[in-house]
Amino acid sequence: MVDVSIMAYKICTENEWRQLQETGRFFGSADDLRDGYVHLSARGQVARTASKFFAGRTDLVLLAINPDRLGSALRWEASESGTLYPHLYAPLPLDAVVTATPLLLGPDGHHILPAEFG
Repeated sequence: MVDVSIMAYKICTENEWRQLQETGRFFGSADDLRDGYVHLSARGQVARTASKFFAGRTDLVLLAINPDRLGSALRWEASESGTLYPHLYAPLPLDAVVTATPLLLGPDGHHILPAEFG
């Protein structure tokens, strides 16, 4: 079982996940490219990120990422609210992805997180 407390997470589309598998690197979504880094989330931020930025989407995959494989390109930076988020200033390498789990929508319209989230 993956220790979710130490992972970073990326919510991406199924197409973006396929691209990462095919090329070995993911340069980011349109939002990531606009901002100059790949947006990641800590465990406690995934549900909020999903509901705020991906509400109603049915084509999503949650990637659990080993932060030790990202090196100094991973930085924890404050958002406008002061909350620290992990940002990756490099392409996401496939070998850093520990698991990839489809994010399904529940009957209430919210995404169902993997069982490891509790």
